[in-house]
Amino acid sequence: MTFSCRNYDLNLDQCRKLHDDCIPGRRGCALEGKVKLSEELEKRLAALEEKKQRQRAGKSKKLRRS
Repeated sequence: MTFSCRNYDLNLDQCRKLHDDCIPGRRGCALEGKVKLSEELEKRLAALEEKKQRQRAGKSKKLRRS
């Protein structure tokens, strides 16, 4: 399956709107709620959210130490 998105930057291979990897249907995506995600894509989104939470937690710890 293919799709077309006005926010996809072919040269940078990323989303111009989110300034990050293009993952169709992710939070903030123009396609969010408009497409049915495969299990593989849902796993990728879950991993991305987990990574972001860990990064936020790491930043919080650094701020508290300062």
